[in-house]
Amino acid sequence: MKQTVKTSRAAGQLEKMFRALNAHYFDSKIEEPVITLQKTPRAYGHVTCSKTWRAGDKQKHELNIDTGTLRRPIEDITATLLHEMVYLYNMQEGIQDCSRGGSYHNKHFRDEAIKRDLDIQKDEKYGWTITRPTPALCDFIITQDWTEIQMGNGSIWDFLGIDGGENGKTKDGEEPAGDKAKKPSSTRKYVCPACGASCRATRALNLICGDCNQQMQVEE
Repeated sequence: MKQTVKTSRAAGQLEKMFRALNAHYFDSKIEEPVITLQKTPRAYGHVTCSKTWRAGDKQKHELNIDTGTLRRPIEDITATLLHEMVYLYNMQEGIQDCSRGGSYHNKHFRDEAIKRDLDIQKDEKYGWTITRPTPALCDFIITQDWTEIQMGNGSIWDFLGIDGGENGKTKDGEEPAGDKAKKPSSTRKYVCPACGASCRATRALNLICGDCNQQMQVEE
């Protein structure tokens, strides 16, 4: 399996994930944005409120994933992507999901996010913004066989220390909220010590590689 260690491959994977999530959770109703990879102050991602990109003869929104957070577990990356997709859906449907300059997530955002298998918790400053994948979302990820993005600009710990300003032209993604942002991965990756074959599961299992007849081990 090819490693995702190039920006073009990472962007391509995110585009593929967007289409699958769009079909599964939104009946493919969301207009596809331009997906970018760049630093986002104080947020895992953002979408632009206006269609800032021209692609051919079409105007498109930008959906960005912060490059300092790409090396998180794939279920967390998916939750961020899905979080941003909820924004896009709400904008299309005329649902007012944020206030206070676009930084406070209200109950309309929470309700639409919960419908899409996201675990949404409330932050005192930013509202219903703390986003984690539910077991149902993890199960969907496993069926898609998505793998980790093995690259990033800086570390997640550098990212959590950033103190940047708000951008009035975007809707920011879920904010880090101290220890709340450091929850362990919801899934486990099992690897065969002989051939390197791997798979994911949402709970502890006793797995044997069918090719090598070796006990598969949890990757730390």
